[in-house]
Amino acid sequence: MDAVHVEVLEQGLALSEDERVLLGRVDALERAGYAEEAAVAVALRRDIDLHRAVDLLARGCPQATALRILL
Repeated sequence: MDAVHVEVLEQGLALSEDERVLLGRVDALERAGYAEEAAVAVALRRDIDLHRAVDLLARGCPQATALRILL
């Protein structure tokens, strides 16, 4: 979990539904193996299926290739 996630949790900051969804997507992508910057780029694109993005890495696709496919 990155510093932003930790700060949000520690401070108990109120988040909108969209912000919670975005943070959840970033978290899932980072846990799948995407670097933070790549996770944010993918998470911001609501047209990209999260499960497809995670599955690409789970099947052994290198991150750079996955990003070319997704973006």
